[in-house]
Amino acid sequence: MFDHVGLKVRDLAASIDFYRRTLAPLGLELGSQGEGYAGFGPPGAPALWLYAHAGGAGAGTHLAFRAPSQSAVQGFHAAGLAAGGRDNGGPGPRPDYAADYYAAFLIDPDGHNVEAVCFG
Repeated sequence: MFDHVGLKVRDLAASIDFYRRTLAPLGLELGSQGEGYAGFGPPGAPALWLYAHAGGAGAGTHLAFRAPSQSAVQGFHAAGLAAGGRDNGGPGPRPDYAADYYAAFLIDPDGHNVEAVCFG
């Protein structure tokens, strides 16, 4: 349904570092970067855009990334913590969402709730 998503971030360099490290276990990479912006996604197809923003922090956004496996969800969570993210729910089943829902949640440097999820 969505083609791409944009997030305003206070410290673009810190956010690039966080997302580069956190999204790598999901096979996503930094695909575009310029003055005041960066794009992440599958190779050659950035879909998450970060934009430098000098204003105050907003209420935060929830982003969920599809992971290919439970081990990728675990890698996402570990890499995100190592990159300075805050734990918002460790890797594990979420049967209240769906019987085969397996996910992990992090808070990024700007307060966005970032999730990796796989089914099965």
